[in-house]
Amino acid sequence: MPAASEPRGPAAMPQQLAEWEREFEAAARRPLRQRFKYAFIHTYKPVLDDARFRAFDSTREYRQWCDQNLPGFLGYGSTV
Repeated sequence: MPAASEPRGPAAMPQQLAEWEREFEAAARRPLRQRFKYAFIHTYKPVLDDARFRAFDSTREYRQWCDQNLPGFLGYGSTV
C-alpha cells in the first residue's frame, strides 16, 4: 500500500515505471550467474518433493497415483 505522501492513481504511473526501469537496469548489470541464482525460488511441493524418484508403467498409472496422493492445489489431478 502506498504511503500517504505518495501519489495514487494515474499520477503514480510515471513514478512506478521509472522505478521499474531503474530496477531492471540494475538487474541487467549483474552477471548472468547471479541473475539465475536469484531468479528461481524453490517452493516445497508436498508428496512430490518427498521422494527422489518415481517411475510408472503407464500414463494411466501415473494419473491414478496423482489423483490418490497429491493435494488438489498442486493441479496434477484429473479434475482441476
